[in-house]
Amino acid sequence: MAAVSRTAGTNPMQHWLADTLAFFFRPVEIVRSYRGADLRPDLLAALTLAIVTLPQAIAFALLSDLPPQTGLYTAIVASIVGALWGSSIHLNTGPTNTTSLLVLSTLLAVAQPGTSDYLVAAALMAVIVGTIRLFMGLARLGVLVNFVSDSVIIGLTAGAGLLIFANQLKTLLHLEIPNSPYFFVTLFQILEHLGQTHGLSLTLGLATIGLILGVRWTNPRLPSPLIAIGAITLLVGLFKLELQGVIILGELPHGFPPLLSLPLTDFELIQKLLVGSTAVAVIGLVEATSIARAIAIKSGQSLDSNQEFVGQGLANIAAGLFSGYTCAGSFTRSGVNFAAGARTPLVNVFAGLFVLLALLLLASYAALIPRTALAGVLMLTAYGMIDHRQMKRIWHASKGDSVIMLATILATLLLPLEFAVLAGIVVSIIRFLVKTSQPQVLPVVPDENFQHFVYVEDQPVCPQLGIISVSGPLYFGATQHVERAIRTNLEQHPSQQFLLLRLHLVDYCDVSGIQMLETVVRLYRGRGGDVYMAGVRRPVKRQMQSIGFDQFLGAAHFLQRDEAISHLFHKVLEPSVCIYECELRVFAECQALPKWSYGSRIPEAASLPDYPIQSWLPSEVKARLHQNGGSPAILLVDVREPPEYQRGHIPQAQLLPMRQIPKEGQTLPSDRLIVLVCRSGRRSRIAAGILKDMGYPEVYNLQGGMLAWEAAGYPVAVE
Repeated sequence: MAAVSRTAGTNPMQHWLADTLAFFFRPVEIVRSYRGADLRPDLLAALTLAIVTLPQAIAFALLSDLPPQTGLYTAIVASIVGALWGSSIHLNTGPTNTTSLLVLSTLLAVAQPGTSDYLVAAALMAVIVGTIRLFMGLARLGVLVNFVSDSVIIGLTAGAGLLIFANQLKTLLHLEIPNSPYFFVTLFQILEHLGQTHGLSLTLGLATIGLILGVRWTNPRLPSPLIAIGAITLLVGLFKLELQGVIILGELPHGFPPLLSLPLTDFELIQKLLVGSTAVAVIGLVEATSIARAIAIKSGQSLDSNQEFVGQGLANIAAGLFSGYTCAGSFTRSGVNFAAGARTPLVNVFAGLFVLLALLLLASYAALIPRTALAGVLMLTAYGMIDHRQMKRIWHASKGDSVIMLATILATLLLPLEFAVLAGIVVSIIRFLVKTSQPQVLPVVPDENFQHFVYVEDQPVCPQLGIISVSGPLYFGATQHVERAIRTNLEQHPSQQFLLLRLHLVDYCDVSGIQMLETVVRLYRGRGGDVYMAGVRRPVKRQMQSIGFDQFLGAAHFLQRDEAISHLFHKVLEPSVCIYECELRVFAECQALPKWSYGSRIPEAASLPDYPIQSWLPSEVKARLHQNGGSPAILLVDVREPPEYQRGHIPQAQLLPMRQIPKEGQTLPSDRLIVLVCRSGRRSRIAAGILKDMGYPEVYNLQGGMLAWEAAGYPVAVE
């Protein structure tokens, strides 16, 4: 149980304060829940982790042009603090290759390596990075790391691997070349000074690489870097190879990590470090949460990304205060931690203490470690950073992701690394915004089995009803794209008076999206048609209700997905168009519908008359049906199809489908006043014109058809 409940508080401010304090009481929660049975496996896992950490901490510090002890101080402090205030059991915090390279790129523009100013700037940068990460955690911004795509991370890691390889190649060859954050500058300088290669240093470096690969091939579980460095160091000590020009580390300082006095009010220096620190802060959080999430999938642990942000922030602040430098989550060490059977976050605390013990007892033995051996370790690490498998998958999976990945690699090689990181993040966010601003908007039709709606290019569509499926959020950035697609569909099918929007894949709609829908509704209603919506989700419906859009559209215009077509076919679409003007059978409801035998167009004899046809209101028709003691004074003829007639008709009406009028119309009595009925009045007008042309003098149309009759509440007979 947490020391401070995250649900405490009687008002929002108290609730927020309780949640914030709970972040800092994470160590209490860890200690309270610790079980004695976990101690032995945790200690064994911590010992394994410490053995892997020792050579990496030294090598990564040298990668940043920092003294070896700086890496060890960072490994000790960050491992302990990151574990106690983080969220993941297995994530190990400390020096990493990518972070070290980013630190080098930032610090080279601020101070000269090897000077005290350089050490102070490195520590101050760690505090700045930690403050940024801590603020992001307390502000609950953990979700932001999801906006950085994997293609950026893969591209950045691959580019950083190439940079590390080039920077360590000069150490492997023992070339006196100034540090540069640019890949090609370093490469050209190496080629220019290649003739000055120190053969013995090159041999020792290659031997280190060979030993590591050999140990890995023999037994992958053994700490191959530690074994290789130990063997090469022993060789240097026995034959005093440092006297032959091999550069060694020199003796490390004994004792605990010293507290460093930092210029926290030097705003000019802070300003110089701010851009690089921001890049390091963001990319380090992405790395840490990605690593923790990948291992949590295997371990089944539930993570809190905001708590992890807090842990990473405090770890960096502590590392900077205790003579360390910027740190992050390590994939290699976290994987070792998981494989070694770690059960609780205290494994990382124990590992930090073991590294401290090694610093106190074994520092003098590290003096003879040759830098070329550490360069060999880092070059293998750099090669491992280039994830060929993931790069191949991205290349084949997505053109957009491939472009982002290649652009990030090139930016990493051509620009200072901190700007390359920020550029990759910005491009990733821009791509996300562009993608969400262009949701999929497709005209769809039923498939051949009438079970699903599909998009088929050049597929015939209903001449009355357009069906458009929208997949994605309807927010301010997407409204123009969606409206343009709807208008384009209307331009391609101008006869479609009605529109059905399938919105079951729209999970969010803001005010701009609703205003766009209002524009579309006005467009169709201005043309004499209307708009209907199917499958609107509850959150979207609530948003529509909150600003009155549901009243504007009308409750009857929100339809269920499975019932929408049937409702529109029987209640909205004009059957005369289906029968006399359309030869297609787009919907399942069309299959049994009779079609005009002359083809898809109404023949001239059946076209809408160009002279007026007199119409009667339903009230007038009803009055004439019941005058003269109940004997109808008029002949009521229903010109719809038999299935329509059977579903409901005026009791006194007789059925004569319009398609039969040219042949059977002459059977109607010529001395009776004839009133024609259809669904909405369209077909009856056509039929009236045909009968007029056949010589019937008094032919009238029921204005509004059966829709108007039923709306007036008059009786309907059903067969």
